[in-house]
Amino acid sequence: MERAWQSGIQRILIPQVHIDSVDKAIQLAETDERIYVAVGVHPNSADRWASLSMRSLHQLSTHPRVCAIGEIGLDYYRDHTSHELQQRVLKEQLSLAAEVDKPVILHCRNAFDDLFKILMDWLEQLPTKASRLRECPGVLHSFGGDPEQANTAVHAGFMLGINGSISFKKADLIRTVAQSVGISYLLLETDAPFITPTPHRGERNEPAFILHTNDALAKVLEISSEQCAKMTYNNACKIFLW
Repeated sequence: MERAWQSGIQRILIPQVHIDSVDKAIQLAETDERIYVAVGVHPNSADRWASLSMRSLHQLSTHPRVCAIGEIGLDYYRDHTSHELQQRVLKEQLSLAAEVDKPVILHCRNAFDDLFKILMDWLEQLPTKASRLRECPGVLHSFGGDPEQANTAVHAGFMLGINGSISFKKADLIRTVAQSVGISYLLLETDAPFITPTPHRGERNEPAFILHTNDALAKVLEISSEQCAKMTYNNACKIFLW
């Protein structure tokens, strides 16, 4: 954290993957006003979903340091939980996001078509008072799809999370996606401790390394690093209201 603040980072958002770790994350956020939390159950943890999970998540989601619901979504790459269970757990958490009027942080792996069918149904059913979510419903974290999928997402109002892979030599697809979408729909993220950007590849990733991701994205978009940092930060403020 100290290295993060020294590097110039102004906000850290800690997504959750299951309920068990939320209390620790919130306790950490309460120690520093620059730290926020998202609460949710990851699709690979969907088998831990229980009848009391929604009640617990609802209570946690109202905490003032919680600014989003996530990391939620679908993962057909790993065979940890059935597709049907993942979809049910996702739909319940999307309903929670609509109820508490907080954006979603979405995980999607090998499941784009099913995910977006569920998301479009969710968006259509949002209450008219949920104007915030209608305009900016959330972000596809560590986006790994193609330009067509990217534009489908941004046309629905979602932003795309760009991680350290954009700095990799062979990551032409995500660079093409970034160019196709443009800076107005992009966020920077670490996915720490994974996907460490060049020149620290092979090390444990940490928030301070996001500066390298920012520099790589700025180069792709042919803008200055300062402009890239400012615009992606403003995009995050628009979603998370911090």
